[in-house]
Amino acid sequence: MNIYTKTGDKGSTSLFDNKRVSKDDIRVESYGTIDELVSFLGLTKNYIDDKEIYNLIVEIQNKLFTVAANLATEDKTKVKYHIKEEDIKLLEDNIDEYMGRLNNPTGFIIPGSGKRSGYLHVCRTICRRAERRIITLGNHSEVDPLVIKYVNRLSDLIYSLARYLEEEEIKVQFKA
Repeated sequence: MNIYTKTGDKGSTSLFDNKRVSKDDIRVESYGTIDELVSFLGLTKNYIDDKEIYNLIVEIQNKLFTVAANLATEDKTKVKYHIKEEDIKLLEDNIDEYMGRLNNPTGFIIPGSGKRSGYLHVCRTICRRAERRIITLGNHSEVDPLVIKYVNRLSDLIYSLARYLEEEEIKVQFKA
C-alpha cells in the first residue's frame, strides 16, 4: 500500500470528513500543531525514567489524537470521540499533585536545567502555540469548548511536570 495519494500535490488536503482545504488552512495548522506536540512528547518520554510520568505522557499522547480528530473534522456530526470533563479533571489532579510536590513555587525560572525538563518546556511552548492556533480557528469556525479547555490545562500540566523535573531551579534575575 502506498502512503502517497498525490491528492495534495497542489496544496490541498482532506479533513477527516473528506472536505478539501488548503494545507495552510487554520484548521490544518491547528491539528498539525497538536501532531507536533504528540511527536515531541514522544521524544520527551524517552528521557523520562519516572514510570508514573512516562505513563501519564503516553495517556496524554493518546488523548491528543481525540483533540486532533475534533480539530480535523469540520462537520461536527461526524466526530466520533470527544474530550470530556473527566479528561480535564485528570489534568487538573496531576497539576495539583506535581505543583504540590514542589510546595507550589512562584516566580520565573530559566527552563531546562536537564534534558527531561528542557524537552518538557519545549512541549509546553508547542502546546501553547497549539492553543493560540485553536483560538484563531474558533474565531472562524465552531470549536468544542472542552477541546480549548483541555489544551489550555495541558500546557499547565506540562509546565508542572517540567518544573518538577528541573534538576536545578535557576531563578530569573531581572536587571535594569
